[in-house]
Amino acid sequence: MVCNDDREIFVHNVMQKGRKMSQKLFSKDFTLVVIGQIISLFGNAVIRFALPLYLLNLTGSSALYGTVMACAFIPKILLSPVGGMIADRVNKRNVMVILDFLTAAVILLFSLLMNSAGLVLVITVTLMILYGIAGAYQPSVQASIPALVNQDNIMAANSVVNTISSFASLIGPVLGGILYSAYGLKPVLWICMVCFVFSAVMEIFIHIPFQRQGSAGGIWQTVKVDFAESIRFIRKDKPVIGKAVVLACGINLFLSSLITVALPYLVTEVFPLETVQANKLYGFAEGMLAAGGLTGGICAGVLAKRMSIQRLGNLIRTAAACMFPVAVSLLTVRSGIINYIVLTVSCFMMMVCATMFTVQMMSFFQTVTPAHLIGKVMSVILSIAMCAQPLGSAMYGVLFEACKGREWVGVLFAGAVSMVIAVGAGKIFRVEVLK
Repeated sequence: MVCNDDREIFVHNVMQKGRKMSQKLFSKDFTLVVIGQIISLFGNAVIRFALPLYLLNLTGSSALYGTVMACAFIPKILLSPVGGMIADRVNKRNVMVILDFLTAAVILLFSLLMNSAGLVLVITVTLMILYGIAGAYQPSVQASIPALVNQDNIMAANSVVNTISSFASLIGPVLGGILYSAYGLKPVLWICMVCFVFSAVMEIFIHIPFQRQGSAGGIWQTVKVDFAESIRFIRKDKPVIGKAVVLACGINLFLSSLITVALPYLVTEVFPLETVQANKLYGFAEGMLAAGGLTGGICAGVLAKRMSIQRLGNLIRTAAACMFPVAVSLLTVRSGIINYIVLTVSCFMMMVCATMFTVQMMSFFQTVTPAHLIGKVMSVILSIAMCAQPLGSAMYGVLFEACKGREWVGVLFAGAVSMVIAVGAGKIFRVEVLK
């Protein structure tokens, strides 16, 4: 016969096991964040595909395209730290809701102004505002993850967010390319507006644990104090983070920026393809790029326990090596379709490695950063890492313009420099992480 004490112990053990099992599962609020991200990032993927492509079709200039994309990144860089400071001081749910509604309003305003004079300027300003909003939005998403999942599930949660984001990005450009090629820009704009409104409404129902922090004065004084605190933490407490950020800057400058400029320019302006076909193929190429992100996110989740921060250099080396087949194909092959296939497959493989690199890097940052600093530190990291993006976009825009007929030079240059950066990355994490 079982005594009462034994029965109580048994019940207690069952409850403990139940709690442990529940801890392994994602919460309802995290699921809502993920669903909101699917819808919001689908809209982002479509609008970021359509507007730059519309500009490129309109002008045919890689230099102008690169310059406009460089301008678009500047507000994102400037507003990312502000977004992080806000994420640490107000409810992250409210930030997501307000910014999604604001994005819908900006797209609506552009749709009313797109037939006006100075369209290039209107596109530039619109992209700058949209990228700025994205810069303020993303720190709230990143900072919400540790608040919604336990520490053991942080990498898995980051993998889910990246995977779902990649899935939305996979569908977005493909559908955007089909709609844009068949009906023009207007239907694309309306679809995006609906996406952002729907996402904002869904995010209203999210509950994110929040503890208000004190303020050091006005907003700019607060930003200054928080930025200084974040830099002090990175420099003194975790210097490996600073080295990793410099590494990320190099990758963004020489590899990420190349894809941003080269993919649309090569497919729509260089390869001998008919315009409507080229626009559709570019949409599929962006979809394959997102598919690479999806695959990389899945791999990062599956291999989470086997992945080691000390081996990040291997991922960068593989990503850099993917550019060499593209350079060889551009140099030796004249077929537009063959060049397109080589470019698309190479970008897919590069994105697999880049996503695994990003997931592991972000998980490492979140793990070693105290909870009260996560929002501001993540925003500083993201903004500094992105500083190289506008410079790289402008650089490759001018480089491709100067190397017309010899575009392989720019691609080979990017691959070679990125390979050198990968060697440095391997040394940084082998030495520093073990300290």
